[in-house]
Amino acid sequence: MFGLWDKLTEWIKELLLGMIENNLNNMFTDVNEKVGMIASEVGKSPQSWDGDIFSMIESLSESVIVPIAGLVITFVLCYELISMLIDRNNLHDVDTWMFFKWVFKAYIAVVIVTNTWNIVMATFDVAQNMVNQASGVISTEASIDIASSIESMMAGLEEKEIAELFLISMETLIVTFTMDALSILITVILYGRMIEIYLVSSVAAIPMATLANKEWGHTGTNYFKSLFALAIQAFFIMVCVGIYAVLVKTLTVTDNIHASIFSVLAYTVLLCFSLFKTGSLAKSVLNRH
Repeated sequence: MFGLWDKLTEWIKELLLGMIENNLNNMFTDVNEKVGMIASEVGKSPQSWDGDIFSMIESLSESVIVPIAGLVITFVLCYELISMLIDRNNLHDVDTWMFFKWVFKAYIAVVIVTNTWNIVMATFDVAQNMVNQASGVISTEASIDIASSIESMMAGLEEKEIAELFLISMETLIVTFTMDALSILITVILYGRMIEIYLVSSVAAIPMATLANKEWGHTGTNYFKSLFALAIQAFFIMVCVGIYAVLVKTLTVTDNIHASIFSVLAYTVLLCFSLFKTGSLAKSVLNRH
């Protein structure tokens, strides 16, 4: 009778130990893969991220938005000319150089609008180059030694009672699910940034058409700030990944399995929170309002 109980106890312990080991494997593998995914995704340009979406947004910009921007720039240039003439003592003090100035403004404005897509993509090409340069300085390798870490943890669990092993298995399962949820959240942040880039790029010609006039030009200025903020956000994401990689590398796996797994979880939550803040931080740096 007691031999049967001992075998049943041993079987349950092996089952729980196997569940704990599998959860730890998934957890540490997710940590190692997550950082590599972030570093690769943030280094992509809008064209390389998805060529089909890029082509669709480019076509919309050229065929739908640019003609509307042409109407906007016509209105803005007419308003600029009227304001210029009225400001000079209601046409009583008019110089010919004013018209040359207006023609020059009009020429520059038309050049900017007709080359809007190239200007926007050049901005993100510069950002991609900045990220690539940063990747040579920032270490994005968050490689925890999975085999030795799990072996060290499992060695201290074999002598524990079934009740404690059950609690640890539930704990590791919850943490694993939480890590999966954080992985999804991080993916949403990265994909959301790229979708925002496509949306902002699609209507670029309209705010750029306002740059010819001082009063209306703040619309184009704020647009450029938004554009630069999205570009700089990629650099901030790389810095967050570098900090996370350093923190994870300093993680010491001990016999206290609770402290070890919750340390990994805490660092991942910190990474997710930091990625959320990169967008608002980039806008605040550029005084985007």
